Amino acid sequence: MRIVFMGTPEFATHSLRACFDVGEVVAVVTQPDKPKGRGQELAPPPVKVLAQERGVEVLQPPKLKQQNFGEVLRRYRPDVTVVTAYGKILPRDVLQAARRGAVNVHASLLPRWRGAAPIQWAIAEGDEKTGVCLMQMDEGLDAGAVISCAEIPIAPTDTSATLHDKLAVLGGDLLRRDLRRYVDGELVATPQPAEGVTLARIIQKEDGRIDFTRPAEVIERRLRAFTPWPGAFTWLKEPDGRRILFKVHRAAAFPDRPEGAAPGAILPSAPGTLEVACGTGRLALLEVQPEGRRRMTAAEFLSGRRLEPGTAPFADAPSDGGPTP
Repeated sequence: MRIVFMGTPEFATHSLRACFDVGEVVAVVTQPDKPKGRGQELAPPPVKVLAQERGVEVLQPPKLKQQNFGEVLRRYRPDVTVVTAYGKILPRDVLQAARRGAVNVHASLLPRWRGAAPIQWAIAEGDEKTGVCLMQMDEGLDAGAVISCAEIPIAPTDTSATLHDKLAVLGGDLLRRDLRRYVDGELVATPQPAEGVTLARIIQKEDGRIDFTRPAEVIERRLRAFTPWPGAFTWLKEPDGRRILFKVHRAAAFPDRPEGAAPGAILPSAPGTLEVACGTGRLALLEVQPEGRRRMTAAEFLSGRRLEPGTAPFADAPSDGGPTP
């Protein structure tokens, strides 16, 4: 089984390793090297690093549509093209370059969470489970027929980072189990149902802003969903009137709160704990990071800054835009 693999980030390396295990990887396509770090030196994508370690030819076209890239891939005589987090829309000639077309490892249980950020939105919306699907690729947005799926529960402590790692491994396992069976014609893809389609839009920085009028459990889920990026944040009003960026790295949600407490108000709590009233319930801020300081526990923060119960010290962004996460 001759495989052309297309992928870019660390997530895709697990799929590439699986392809090495089940077939002959004849070429790897990944995005161009990009500047990284303070020195902005060009750094190769993780998929390129792995491919070069295995001695496989690497292609890094800056664009696909204007280079007849499908014809380039046909020269490798692939049986199938495997795509995992490549990062660009594939034109028709690329999708049809291999004998059995292109298949994608998608990190959701389709048709739920088609699109760019399925891992984050599965957590943010309170899904109890997620998974990966191996699907035939067409020119739609993750709308192709599904070959097979594997699912896992979403743990109450999962962040997008931890769930990302679990799904990356699961995607590799699914390829090992089912890719050859599909190429050999033993598995038949099933069209996705029209019901249950949801779109996982691209995450924006603003998605990390904490809105204390939301239920506490929703805020806590969004905090985990948007870890590590863009993180959960608000602004804290200083005694001198300044507003500083205030990040929340870890929190716990509780269903009860004192009657009459306004969202955003500091609640009476045990020494060293920081609890805030929400639209419903209350949120205990466990690990925080005031602007210009290190990440710390709530107790460490409160040792240098007292927040009086009943006050509402969290604010909207400064009118001049202020610091950004």
